Amino acid sequence: MRTKKAQRGFSLLELLVASAIGLVVMAAMTSLFKTGMDATFTVSQRAETQQNMRAAIEMMAKDISLAGSGIPSGGLQLASGGTVSLFGCNQGGTCYVPGGTYPASASGAANFMYPIEPNFGNGVQSNAAITAAPGLTNSSTTVVYCDYNFSLSNFTFASNFPATPTITVNVVPVPTVGLPTNIQAAGGLQAGDLLLFVINTPGNGKAGNPNGTSLVQNAAVVGEITGIAGNAAPPAPTAGATVAFAPGDALNFNQNGAGITNNMASVAAAANAPGAQLNACRLKVVSYFLQVPVAGGGVVQTPRLMRQVNGLTAVPVADNIINLQFTYDAINEITNVVVANQQNPTAGSQALIQKVNILVMGQSLTTDGKKAQSMYLATSVSTRDMSFCNSYSSSNTQCQ
Repeated sequence: MRTKKAQRGFSLLELLVASAIGLVVMAAMTSLFKTGMDATFTVSQRAETQQNMRAAIEMMAKDISLAGSGIPSGGLQLASGGTVSLFGCNQGGTCYVPGGTYPASASGAANFMYPIEPNFGNGVQSNAAITAAPGLTNSSTTVVYCDYNFSLSNFTFASNFPATPTITVNVVPVPTVGLPTNIQAAGGLQAGDLLLFVINTPGNGKAGNPNGTSLVQNAAVVGEITGIAGNAAPPAPTAGATVAFAPGDALNFNQNGAGITNNMASVAAAANAPGAQLNACRLKVVSYFLQVPVAGGGVVQTPRLMRQVNGLTAVPVADNIINLQFTYDAINEITNVVVANQQNPTAGSQALIQKVNILVMGQSLTTDGKKAQSMYLATSVSTRDMSFCNSYSSSNTQCQ
């Protein structure tokens, strides 16, 4: 009979070596997995941050590109001899933009509305500190243009300027298929909106109306809506509404005191003259700024980009925007050349802005300790309805 030899097992040393090798392999795989997860986290955070900033950039670019559309070339003189009008404030008296008052014109006349109102260094509501980006200058900007999304051409505006402080304007719809007949319909007028009235009166010249005379522009004034009575809604499309412009409005447009000019009361005679036409457009005075909201218990939340229109309440556009900067390319009136990247254009040159440069810094929404991702996004927007300068001409006289 054969004798079976005993099977020899692993020694303790072999087991220790094998275990050590296995632990090294597992550690390497764990490290590789963690590296991959960190890379995925970083990529997703940067993608979310960039997407968030792109949404902010696109909205600002749309408003800035319309600056000056429909308003008098070079800007508009607001009420003179009274209080300076405001922008960046709502109906409750909250002012979001520090120093949000209209500047003086190039000639020194106070309370002048330019298509773009630069506000260098005043870009955070209440001048709050943004700890995520200490030391960086934040600016706000305000653009002005006529809003044609809600057609006011379908309504007839007739002035009714009584000898009382409150100016009223009667509004009657013109029944047209596909156009609104309710002045307060979705997207329509509301308290806090600004209306630009252009008053045209009959004058001598080429025949341009049924009376055989041409219409000439007599005045252009801005008023803030303080109330609307009645609606021009189906089934009675001829029923009119009365829009009130009472003094004491939140933005100081309806000033009506003695010695005040360039207000609605000062053009009452022209507006009520026989044959006068009162054309209106809703102004969009849009301000962009940063806000650092405070939650319950005094906990400060992440900063965000805000958009505020006319005298309405500001609404958030994008979260975790920690730096907002604007510079301007404007024509120099003396040398007639474009000066680029001006942080705070001088008085008068606001009307000669050709391009607005936007720089936004965003931070990832999920900070996760020290893994927060921050990045910049920049773009430039042409102000197509403002000044023009032919940069390809050898002559500096191509600016206008």
